[in-house]
Amino acid sequence: MRARTRSSRRVVVLATVATMGAGLLAGCADDGGDKASDDSSGGGKGKTTITLGLFGTMGFKEAGLYAEYEKLNPNIKIAENVIERNENYYPALVNHLTTNSGLQDVQAIEVANIAEVTATQSAKLQDMSKVSGVDKSKWLDWKWAQATTKEDKTIALGTDVGPMALCYRTDLFKQAGLPTDPAEVGKLWAGDWNKFVSVGEQYKKKAPAGTFFMDSPGGLLNAVLSSQEEKFYDSSGEVIYKKNKAVKDAFNLTAKAAEQGLVQAQTQFQPAWDTTISNSKFATIACPPWMLGTLKGKSKPESLGKWAVAVAPKSGNWGGSFLSVPSNGKNVKEAEKLVAWLTAPEQQAKLFKVQGSFPSTPSAYTMPEVTGAKNEMTGDLNIGTIFAAAAKAAPVQVIGPKDQIIQQGLTDNGVILVTKGKSPEEAWETATKTIDNNLDK
Repeated sequence: MRARTRSSRRVVVLATVATMGAGLLAGCADDGGDKASDDSSGGGKGKTTITLGLFGTMGFKEAGLYAEYEKLNPNIKIAENVIERNENYYPALVNHLTTNSGLQDVQAIEVANIAEVTATQSAKLQDMSKVSGVDKSKWLDWKWAQATTKEDKTIALGTDVGPMALCYRTDLFKQAGLPTDPAEVGKLWAGDWNKFVSVGEQYKKKAPAGTFFMDSPGGLLNAVLSSQEEKFYDSSGEVIYKKNKAVKDAFNLTAKAAEQGLVQAQTQFQPAWDTTISNSKFATIACPPWMLGTLKGKSKPESLGKWAVAVAPKSGNWGGSFLSVPSNGKNVKEAEKLVAWLTAPEQQAKLFKVQGSFPSTPSAYTMPEVTGAKNEMTGDLNIGTIFAAAAKAAPVQVIGPKDQIIQQGLTDNGVILVTKGKSPEEAWETATKTIDNNLDK
């Protein structure tokens, strides 16, 4: 499994009454190195233009939030500069922060990069905890902690999160003699990823021909590791993935599932994997809210309504972003106000309804945009409450600056090899050698 970012996925659109669910594609733009001036941006004489540097489709414009804020603040004009993929956006952001030039008034940061920015660039960014109206208690504890330095400076405010559940095909489960009700399914593997693999063994006994229990070894490994408090780094910043028992246990469990033929020999988000979704070749997949959009985008119409969502054995998180304000910006105070407003619970709930970006503010979980959320892929199932429970239970996980390198090494150069005949020991050795070589670069 390759590390995925918002820019390289299709997002699910959720609705409270009508089931929507179309994936939105990100728009491509230049890196927005120069701030838009009041006149050139069309802001009009006397208006202040707030510029945002974003990646992918973050949905603020699509959800009408810019227009709403401009109506509430007639002296403000908002202009976003979007780069389609975070792998192109983030290196440019690091360069701008390092040189202290070319920054937008607001800069987005992907969760995979927040640890590195927090550790190395905090001096260049405003302390958002000191902004009027910002209250730490409104955010999930672990989300707030991800953007907070050891000196208790919070360099960005959380937008969305990716609470991990498990999506499954009810028709395939029924054919395999397994329950299909989400509550009953969740009980099958409650509290233990080993139980999940055991359910896979049950599935295989009566599985419809040509199908697998789970989509990929990387998907399983990522799900298990996402539920751990520590995986690749410890709280002091030391790389511990090779000596962390939780990592080795997750690797071995995934290897076991691969040896038993419970997972496909596929890498997530690659063309062959897309085809297996279209052809209904697997029964379960690790599933943050945005994954439903991926499933819809790759599925045939007859798959609509045949998926359901159950709680995972242990809660985790996959995805999410932050908004920061560079200290040398042209409009720092106005940018702080905008970020505080965009990340407030009310706006996060609106964003979820339109964009499928799950809120990082728990008070949004009682709002109708979340409590009534449904999706075309899962029919009448109320999915908002399931994802809300997962978000609240996710651990405060230590995120390291090179998490993506380690994760990709364990999957693309590790567990995937077991599906191709390598032993778990050989796969682990190959993965660790690849990772260590890349960490030394």
